[in-house]
Amino acid sequence: MLLERLLYDRQNSLIVQSLHSRLGAEETNGDGFGVGWYGEQETPGVFRSIEPAWNDRNLRELSGHVASPLVFAHIRASTGSPVQQTNCHPFRNGRWLFMHNGFVDGFHDIKRDLALAVDPSLYPEMEGTTDTEMMFYLALTFGLKDDPPQAVARTIGLVESTGHEHGVEFPFQGTIATTDGECIWAFRYSSQGDSRSLFFSTDLRTLRELYPENEEFLALGDESRLVVSEPLGDLPGAWNEVPEASYGVIQPGQDEMHPFATITDAVGAAPR
Repeated sequence: MLLERLLYDRQNSLIVQSLHSRLGAEETNGDGFGVGWYGEQETPGVFRSIEPAWNDRNLRELSGHVASPLVFAHIRASTGSPVQQTNCHPFRNGRWLFMHNGFVDGFHDIKRDLALAVDPSLYPEMEGTTDTEMMFYLALTFGLKDDPPQAVARTIGLVESTGHEHGVEFPFQGTIATTDGECIWAFRYSSQGDSRSLFFSTDLRTLRELYPENEEFLALGDESRLVVSEPLGDLPGAWNEVPEASYGVIQPGQDEMHPFATITDAVGAAPR
């Protein structure tokens, strides 16, 4: 699918959300953006910019010419870290992409402790200053490439335990998405139990039954699925909210939904 169809050609597209988010913590998300996509190369392509997504001519041009079976896209509203390309999501390591909607409370005070838990062989690859990139490299340290749910559970568990040691009541807030180009893992969790919104689209077979005259549904493959912070339109029956403290796996065949809980014994875990 062309990036343009995902980013621009929707009632509440990501470009519209960058100016007028309905459910986000900030209505305007103008501190940069990023797009990651998989194609013919072994690793995904990534395009990131500090320009507002609604005003970037290069994004508009690129999106009309790049097609991909799997796309990550993110619009940014900084929670304090500098507006620079290396702080824009998604982040990449090998075939893996990672992005996060939310924040680590008290990150300025706990980032040194978190950084010391990152595998020393991975630490030099960190380029930016965001809490998200730190979590990505912690997740890689804790085995993201072998067991994504456990790695993310250990990462957030470490963030929470470290935050509590520094007097932070609710250290983590947000949703996380990560992929290896074959499967997508999407998490919704917050220390306070009131997470940022996350939705997934209804199975295409069901949507075709509900809307048999919808040409777009007929053109899409059975495995097509969208995971979004807020619905891209108001079509009844098309969107489902991910439950609080849950994670989903989008994969060939049957997708899955599971409860999510953190693991707090991450300190001292052996890097993989």
